[in-house]
Amino acid sequence: MGPTKGSKRTFIVKAKGKPFNLEAFLAYGNGGTSVRKHRKGDTIFTQGDACDGVFYIREGSCKITIVSEQGKEAVAALHEKGDFFGEGCLTGQSRRLATAIAMTDCELLRLEDATIKRVIHEQPDFAELFIAHLLARNMRVEADLVDQLFNSSEKRLARLLLLMANFGKDGKAEPIKTKISQATLAEMIGTTRSRVSTFMNKFRKLGFIDYNGDIYVHNSLLNVLLYDDPEMRRDDRLAR
Repeated sequence: MGPTKGSKRTFIVKAKGKPFNLEAFLAYGNGGTSVRKHRKGDTIFTQGDACDGVFYIREGSCKITIVSEQGKEAVAALHEKGDFFGEGCLTGQSRRLATAIAMTDCELLRLEDATIKRVIHEQPDFAELFIAHLLARNMRVEADLVDQLFNSSEKRLARLLLLMANFGKDGKAEPIKTKISQATLAEMIGTTRSRVSTFMNKFRKLGFIDYNGDIYVHNSLLNVLLYDDPEMRRDDRLAR
């Protein structure tokens, strides 16, 4: 499953014709909120913990992992600055269904269950934005499911890299800001680290990505999704 990763936030949206500053609204607080800081690698919450609050990322990024009864672990989602996560309490979940781990140093704002429910009812501007966030998350999960069912592991990796780089614009290389290992990429697309390494080397050879610590994704990586054999298609274009 690909990462549930939101687009970059400016924290200001239009609601009822007036600018609504999400960051200022959340930071102001009205009881039932707290700021938490985590170091890279810290566990934010664990699968099975009480599900009693929603988190908003002010700085940093985290990953959501799930462990099966057989002990197999998978990365279900990535979240970055501007994302909400852990909203299962709003649907009546009493226990966390997954574990959240900081991928970088993080600053999080935690909103207690009762607080966010009250705010949703009392603040239509926030409710509008939060519902849009949930709808976008749902659409992404559906797309991830289709990706897992119908695409090869090579195409799943290409799609994941493009999403993490926000697809890039104007043909420019876009960096993936969150440091992510090949092992984590493998967990997210359901394959082995060695296959991810093979695909990454192939993408670099074809000029679709560059990486030397940071990963830079070019729009040309879309060829992997559009064509069954991007290398052949690229060679055909060069020959013309």
